[in-house]
Amino acid sequence: MTFRTLKLRARREDGSASIEAAIVVPVLILFLCLAWAAGRIALTGQVVDGAAEDAARAASISKTPGAAYAAAYQAAARDMASSSTALHCSPAVSIPDKSIPTRSGQSGYVTVKVSCTVSFADLFGLHLGSKTLTSTFTSYADTYTQR
Repeated sequence: MTFRTLKLRARREDGSASIEAAIVVPVLILFLCLAWAAGRIALTGQVVDGAAEDAARAASISKTPGAAYAAAYQAAARDMASSSTALHCSPAVSIPDKSIPTRSGQSGYVTVKVSCTVSFADLFGLHLGSKTLTSTFTSYADTYTQR
């Protein structure tokens, strides 16, 4: 091999940029999808936490267990509907029966558990499944509410 042949071989890099792009671009797109999904999970988690707090407060001032459940569900649904994260889920609200005081003068705590399933089906046309987020909050029940 002559010096000229070696020089021509060393200089030829035709097509290397397209090969690099073919390797790097899918990785960047996957990273973008994962970042978007993580952001959606974080924002939805904050909304579910706020809904659980409001639901527990609404349930703690109710007079009967039935009214407590209705107030908790309405508060959680209102929070999720008014959020700017465009949640498309109806909250699942649960209140343990023994956590609601039933007599006037009886103190206690009301614990509310709110859960919401977030779907990733609309994420860049990929069907990545879903994730259920759950938040629990406890609020002090007013001792002097007439029950």
